Amino acid sequence: MSMEERYQRHFQLKEVGKKGQQKLSKAKVLVVGAGGLGCPALQYLTAAGIGTLGIMDPDVVSLSNLQRQILYNENDLGKNKAKCAEKYLNALNNEIHFQSFPFALTHENALNYLSQFDIIVDGTDNFYSRYLISDACLLLQKVMVYGAVFKYEGQVSVFHYQNGPSYRCLFPSPPELGEIPSCSEIGVLGIVPGIIGMYQALEVLKIVLELGEVFNGKLYCINLLNHQTRILDFKKNKEEIAKIKKQDRVFPIANKDCSLDFEVSLAQLSSEEKIIWIDVREEGEVPRLSHLKPLTSALALDSIKDSEEKVIAFCQTGQRSKAFIQKLKKEGIKNCFSLKEGAEQLQIWEKKQISK
Repeated sequence: MSMEERYQRHFQLKEVGKKGQQKLSKAKVLVVGAGGLGCPALQYLTAAGIGTLGIMDPDVVSLSNLQRQILYNENDLGKNKAKCAEKYLNALNNEIHFQSFPFALTHENALNYLSQFDIIVDGTDNFYSRYLISDACLLLQKVMVYGAVFKYEGQVSVFHYQNGPSYRCLFPSPPELGEIPSCSEIGVLGIVPGIIGMYQALEVLKIVLELGEVFNGKLYCINLLNHQTRILDFKKNKEEIAKIKKQDRVFPIANKDCSLDFEVSLAQLSSEEKIIWIDVREEGEVPRLSHLKPLTSALALDSIKDSEEKVIAFCQTGQRSKAFIQKLKKEGIKNCFSLKEGAEQLQIWEKKQISK
């Protein structure tokens, strides 16, 4: 296929042209999270001709995703998002070098994977990942393109660009676990993350092409119900940046109500243990687990209040289950834990127990 024909509209722009397209073809961008924000960002970056595009997501496609994650369809239910995204994006532009990572970004692997790319797009929906990406980008001197949504509103910013501010300069410490509800708890109008994800893709293209003004030290806020927009300026916080640089590696963020004793891994469990499982996911999320017969979060409290058995909550990635376990702890339920692994790994574990 002819590069001139595919990118003709780019070539016609005097600010882009052939040289600009060559810059795009040499760029390496990692999108962490192939969900509501990541899907549109990935589609437009692929169409624009970003040379190397990484896709990282441990989650699987569920029915409730399809309201906003329009890269997927009903045939993808139960399949890993990163793998599905790679297949569809390759059909859009097979000249791109795709790298799919069907697992979560962690403080153990962040520096290794982020170091392979120039720009990191934050398409995540939890504070653990957001602070992790920011701290790793700071240490690696990588640019982070941030996006977030809340019901009908969205935010966009760019961190670590040309020695600019970091995410911690804007938000030095994370909120308490469960203090800010997620989309799965309060909902979101499906098109909102689509719009914010496109803004993120736009910022990536501007950075690579050295075009226009980047949201460096600026937080763009938009309310899509009334079209009100604001741009908030914020400055570099040298003290916060010095703290991260001094530690020379990334650590998991700490919440005073979210310590590691909240968590348990499948490797720590015995097949002989009596466990009450609680599924805190939405009804349409897959895979479903039949053998374990988990309770739903709505029915859980009354059922387990006087139980002496171990209680383990799970979701897709281990984030929502942490918040749910915090609530149980506040209700005086002590022998309860959040499963580190998601539902997909739990299903594999479940099948092994059945076969024993």
